[in-house]
Formats: sequence, structure tokens, C-alpha cells
Amino acid sequence: MNIKKYGLLLMLFCFFYSGLHAQTKKNTTHSGSAASIARGKIVYANICLACHMADGGGVQNMNPPLTQTTYVLGNKTALIKIVLNGFKEDVEINGQTYSNNMTPHSDLKDQQIADVLTYVRKSFGNKAGAISMVEVKKVRAANVAPAK
Repeated sequence: MNIKKYGLLLMLFCFFYSGLHAQTKKNTTHSGSAASIARGKIVYANICLACHMADGGGVQNMNPPLTQTTYVLGNKTALIKIVLNGFKEDVEINGQTYSNNMTPHSDLKDQQIADVLTYVRKSFGNKAGAISMVEVKKVRAANVAPAK
């Protein structure tokens, strides 16, 4: 095979590979959020559902709702801290006081926490941004006190 044919084949391969790589990256990025939500739904069903209910509505006077609350829709770091460290304070949401303690879930992997929080922030009528594994890892590494 002469150099011109080899060069042409190499150029065609690079062109094909770069197009394939761009398409794969695009599909992964687009479906990553959907995949995270699907994984988060499983974590929610196994760990969170018993207290926060299937509809995210919580239990009156005990477990707060996860629907349209600043705890869920607001500061990502504070929400991650609640999952990692638990929550032991009474909280008032929309004039209703909730007083049941939430146990820490620091045993969950960073990806599981990111997935379940992304699921919660995008479910139950919520329309908040996703939480990444990197964000969870950063909060866990900082080992900060629970959010108030």
C-alpha cells in the first residue's frame, strides 16, 4: 500500500471516529440525566419512600414533604448535607411543623446520593437542577456540620 492510500485511509478513519465520538458523547450527555433519575427512583423506593411516601408528600406532622419546598429546590449543598448527616430539628413548611428525625444516609455511595436527589428535585412537580456525583463528593470531603 502506498503512502497516499494509507494517508487517505487514516484521514477517513479519523473523520469517522471523530463523528462517532461526538455522537456518543452527545447521547451520553443527553441520556445521563434520564439514567440518573431512573437510578434515583430505585434508591428512593428502597430508602426514602417509607417516610416521604410514594408521592413525595411526607407524613403530616412527622416527615416533611419533598414537593415544592426550599429544602428540595434550594441550596444543593444544604440538601446533600441533610442526606449525609441526617436532620434532627423541627422544620416548618407552609405553616405545618414536621418533627421526625431523619437518619443519616452517609452509607450511600456518592452516585446514589446524586441520583436520588436528582430524582427528587425533578419529580413530584419539582423542576430543579440535577445534582452530580462530584458535588456530593465535594460536600462529603468537606465533612461539614449538618445544614440548619
